[in-house]
Amino acid sequence: MARTTEPEPVIGIGVDLVEVDRMRRALARTPSLAGRLFTTGERAYATAARDPAERYAARFAAKEAVMKALGVGLGAFDWHDVEVVRADSGRPSLHVSGRAAELAADLGVRSWLLTLTHTTTQAEAIAVAL
Repeated sequence: MARTTEPEPVIGIGVDLVEVDRMRRALARTPSLAGRLFTTGERAYATAARDPAERYAARFAAKEAVMKALGVGLGAFDWHDVEVVRADSGRPSLHVSGRAAELAADLGVRSWLLTLTHTTTQAEAIAVAL
């Protein structure tokens, strides 16, 4: 099938890898951490799993990957400004708001691609700003 529109240009790519055990230990040591890092929806999704740490680690990696795609570091925006949401099909996507959305708009970002993967030991995310 032929494309009728040109593909969006890539503005930035970010990748991040998180150790699941490190996330598990951090959450056990500081129970309030989940509320500071993750939205209500992300917490509901993670805690529904047998091992929430795997899902939390993947979502944390996604937030870090977005920072890298935007060319910024920690503190540039609030953790809740980037939310990983799931379609009914299970496909992950990003909801970007607040300061993160402002930074993205300044760069001309109009959409995002996101992929997540995890094992019992590591979680990875790749975010592409288009």
